[in-house]
Amino acid sequence: METDIYQSPLSGRYASPEMLALFSQNTRHVLWRKLWVELARAQSELGLPITREQVAELEAHVEPIDFEVVSAKEKEIRHDVMAHIYAFGQDAPGAAGIIHLGATSCYVTDNADLIIYRDGLRLLRRQMITVIRHLKAFADEYKALPTLGYTHFQPAQLVTVGKRATLWLQDFVADLQELDFVIERIAFLGCRGTTGTEASFMELLGGDGAKIDEMNRRIAAAFGFNALFPVCGQTYPRKLDSAILNVLSAIAQSSSKFANDMRLLQHQQQLEEPSESAQVGSSAMAYKRNPMRCERICSLARYVISNALNAHQTAGLQWLERTLDDSANRRIALPEGFLAVDGILRLVSNVSGGIRVNEKVIARDVAGYLPFIATENLLMASVKKGGNRQEMHEVIRRNSLEAAHRMNEGEDCDLLAMLGADPAFNLSLEEIQATIHPEDFIGRSVEQTERFLAQIPDYEDVSREVDLAV
Repeated sequence: METDIYQSPLSGRYASPEMLALFSQNTRHVLWRKLWVELARAQSELGLPITREQVAELEAHVEPIDFEVVSAKEKEIRHDVMAHIYAFGQDAPGAAGIIHLGATSCYVTDNADLIIYRDGLRLLRRQMITVIRHLKAFADEYKALPTLGYTHFQPAQLVTVGKRATLWLQDFVADLQELDFVIERIAFLGCRGTTGTEASFMELLGGDGAKIDEMNRRIAAAFGFNALFPVCGQTYPRKLDSAILNVLSAIAQSSSKFANDMRLLQHQQQLEEPSESAQVGSSAMAYKRNPMRCERICSLARYVISNALNAHQTAGLQWLERTLDDSANRRIALPEGFLAVDGILRLVSNVSGGIRVNEKVIARDVAGYLPFIATENLLMASVKKGGNRQEMHEVIRRNSLEAAHRMNEGEDCDLLAMLGADPAFNLSLEEIQATIHPEDFIGRSVEQTERFLAQIPDYEDVSREVDLAV
């Protein structure tokens, strides 16, 4: 590890080896060479003067790439694609003259990006499926465990721990559906020429449009694509980049919601993120167990959400058939968006798969607020026993306010005991306690959870359908 130059924390701390390899220079430029091989193969098969031996020679020298040769040539000519063409020609001299025939730089740069982004989304899909499975199992296990529900982070009606988890789960399921939609939208650019008109191939292939279409179909199929963009300029439509960063932002939003809720509940000591036995929570306060993983999720999520704006501006600022003001921005915004979400989902998977549920704390908190929540039921029970509705309402209101005041003063207070001891109230403490059971105040939480979980399919991992670029 080099310590005297800047290293991105995304590569050094957060992203997975798989995602780092996918966005590496080696993967990108090996793809360039594979694209040149498939272009030459298709052109040879469609009648251009390219021999099978030349195609085989190119194919035999896809790897390794001598990046020192590339770097030296790029310093000389100031063009990265031409530097790689030169280096490839040095490795395969018998085919040097037919590399990149009829193509523009975007043939390799954009098509390689499309392959990498598709495969990157498939890697993220695999992680999302893991998160969904974790949360689905968690929601099912705790679907009937009553817990305090909150509005405005103030105690409200009871829910269950599992029902609350379905809120997180529903967000991630929606993100997965959006992710699948974006993956399905990714088409191949193909080899379309300087302004997207395929004029150079009209010349090379004698004006035979069917051969041009077949050339592009064959190249696309070689990389696992069954569709090409119907029309394009020199590049593929930059609206696709917006769609990609938008879905990455959506995943970050859901992850942040989940992690923020976990942080709040860890503060309440009801739920806790997993921690290692030797994990240090604070350099000063040795007793602390901070929700560090969830805080990291929220931190990275803010970056991803703001990063999406880069693609929006790029899509709106491209001039006519092509300008290059997208290049430097895309080299940063797209890879780092993927790396950051990769890091986020690794953390979400870890947390969601190891949530600690402190049932006794939850039961204590429920017991502390249930008397207030149950007052309407107590009123009905009192009336059934012959009490006057308005009079009993006033007794409950007076005692509830007094109990809340005592609690705000830091005193222990039992509203049920107060009501049972109040001579104006017609239910004894035993009768009151027999009326109140937490499970009676969770509404349809269990039913809603079961019904929702039954709707979630067993998602298949499409990332295994084709070999990834790595």
